Amino acid sequence: MEKKEQQHIHLIAIGGSIMHNLALALHDKGLKITGSDDEIFEPAKSRLASAGLLPAQEGWFPEKLDTRPDAIILGMHARADNPELLKAQELNIPVYSFPEFIYEQSKDKQRIVIGGSHGKTSITSIIMHVLKQQNRLFDYAVGAQLEGFDRMVKLTDDAPVIIIEGDEYLSDPIKRVPKFHLYNHHIGVISGISWDHINVFPDPKVYRDQFRIFAEMTPKAGTLIYNQDDEQVLLAAVPRNPADIAYIGYGVHDHAIKNGKTILHTKKEGDIEIQLFGEHNLRNISAAKEVCKKIGIKAHDFYQALRTFKGAAKRLEKLGESNSTVLFRDFAHAPSKVKATTEAVKAQYPERRLVACLELHTFSSLNKSFIPQYAGALAKADDPIVYFNPKTLEHKRMEMLSEEELKAAFQNPALRVFTDSAALEQHLLSQNWQHASLLLMSSGNYNNINMEALTKAVL
Repeated sequence: MEKKEQQHIHLIAIGGSIMHNLALALHDKGLKITGSDDEIFEPAKSRLASAGLLPAQEGWFPEKLDTRPDAIILGMHARADNPELLKAQELNIPVYSFPEFIYEQSKDKQRIVIGGSHGKTSITSIIMHVLKQQNRLFDYAVGAQLEGFDRMVKLTDDAPVIIIEGDEYLSDPIKRVPKFHLYNHHIGVISGISWDHINVFPDPKVYRDQFRIFAEMTPKAGTLIYNQDDEQVLLAAVPRNPADIAYIGYGVHDHAIKNGKTILHTKKEGDIEIQLFGEHNLRNISAAKEVCKKIGIKAHDFYQALRTFKGAAKRLEKLGESNSTVLFRDFAHAPSKVKATTEAVKAQYPERRLVACLELHTFSSLNKSFIPQYAGALAKADDPIVYFNPKTLEHKRMEMLSEEELKAAFQNPALRVFTDSAALEQHLLSQNWQHASLLLMSSGNYNNINMEALTKAVL
């Protein structure tokens, strides 16, 4: 269905973090937006309410479709037997997943899709920051709230290019295809491959195959930018038809660390101090630079913009700092991310004691057969800590984990295990924080530990 014909769009599961942002973006375009969800939390609730898009009550109401919307967008957390979805199918209303709809809205644009098990959000946000600094017109769809951008989705008629964070997770409950297979990229990035989402991809090869498919979808005269130091990426993205496609490998940007600051070495611009750090981020910078070069951003302009880039929210986000102590929060939860983030903080502050605390929160991270993937992930921490909430295991109907199993899986006899967030908080508050770094890694919230209070107490 063409964009201009889509007058009324109904979103099933409108309260999701990316779905409510899409609803707001379409509302901004002047489309009539309705939606439903069985639970809507903050900040989605307030943001939808202020735009007049908050459903009158939570739940699913098939009768909402009696007005026959032009299209339905189906969120990932709706189920295949959702009453509104069944009604839409009965009425033959076109049903799109989030990525299918983004593609429909960006058919006339150059589509840049950033894929990979880790680094997607950071690479996407660096590119967006640079384009914004250069006053370039662009649309975007990204998986986190970024500083300087009030939405996670922007769709306009006049932007010639769209930057998309290409998640490998499933697009919707019916088609069950990885999201990044549906955007049909012109420029694709693979930042790294490290087995994840075992509830969907039961073994590492099946997971890696999703990236091989993505690489093979690169069209004639298209570009594939890939991490040349990652063996799994090379297996998936090895140049197959270099006559038709530009294959561009990248590595760690040339740099030095001086007094806890990262300095980039560049050919023409000299040395440039940046606010990001860690080997993984120095790769992310290289990937973003290659993308920007492809769309006409000069190296000088790229580096000037990079000086002011503070990083994506919850990606090595500095919660606070004093003369001898620093606290970071990071979204890291997959083994490769945990390892990279822990190593980054230790390399940046090598003389300080590093307390690294990981919350196991996702299905994969709590799964007994997957946990051995974390072997050595916290090796660089002087005080490695793992926390999980037994209620999360009960809720997911998973087997309970023991301290011994976790120590063996992480291959770290120094590992401390906490299952009570209050006890963990007490442990952290009782430490001597002189000449120390605290790194908190989680895609959850440590059962609602007050980060502000903890930061104040530590500093």
